Amino acid sequence: MQHEQFNREFNKMFKWFANDTVPERLQLEADLYKKLWNFSLVGESYYFILNHNTLSFEYVSKEIKSVMGFDSSEFDVGFMNSRLHPNDFTWFLSLGEKLVNFFSTVPVEKLKKYKVRYDVRYRKKDGTYARILYQGLMLEHDENGGILRTLGVHTDITYLKQDGKPTLSFIGLDGEPSFVDVGLQNKFIERTDELTMREKEVLHLLIEGKLSKEIGDILNISKQTVDTHRKNMLRKNKLTNTSELIGKAIRYGWI
Repeated sequence: MQHEQFNREFNKMFKWFANDTVPERLQLEADLYKKLWNFSLVGESYYFILNHNTLSFEYVSKEIKSVMGFDSSEFDVGFMNSRLHPNDFTWFLSLGEKLVNFFSTVPVEKLKKYKVRYDVRYRKKDGTYARILYQGLMLEHDENGGILRTLGVHTDITYLKQDGKPTLSFIGLDGEPSFVDVGLQNKFIERTDELTMREKEVLHLLIEGKLSKEIGDILNISKQTVDTHRKNMLRKNKLTNTSELIGKAIRYGWI
């Protein structure tokens, strides 16, 4: 997916949350929220307030410098999107679609009772990528449920997770139910044929660096059968070699 196409889809999707009017600036006790968030953070973090009407940040904490290498003044939605890992563009849009669908079903009076949690990869100032855990709470909405402002926290969890597809959860507060690791499908890329259980077993061992003979011994099948599975996976996904297969499997979380 090209970056311009991603930006168009992103703006269209996240404008859904907002309405046309913006009340007076919300008075936020930022230090209090920061202390509350510290109870659940597992790495270096920074926090921000997002205005959903203007798709702009009203505040970004100075800790972004230690996490990402940038000054808070550099950080806006367009800049953030430009730092997203290219292989996560379509996953990010799929996350957005799930958010829209979920909050469409939540009663207005319960909108502030859910914390959103997901992870994607962003490029830091030094050029390396960090796996960033996003946690977000709604701060303000209108009488119809249109989201006006959210508080977000980005935490570097690269040391916990480097590969695989993002995971999405809705954490219920004040006694509301939680929905952890919501099934996430990448609907913005061409769907590949489903792998069989045996093909997934072979693929998993390929990712571990095993050779066809070793895989055959582990699965109690012949080397020729392993090679057939490898060829079938390449054919299904229109790939030319095993390296491409392994790379795509890791990026899109096939196993």
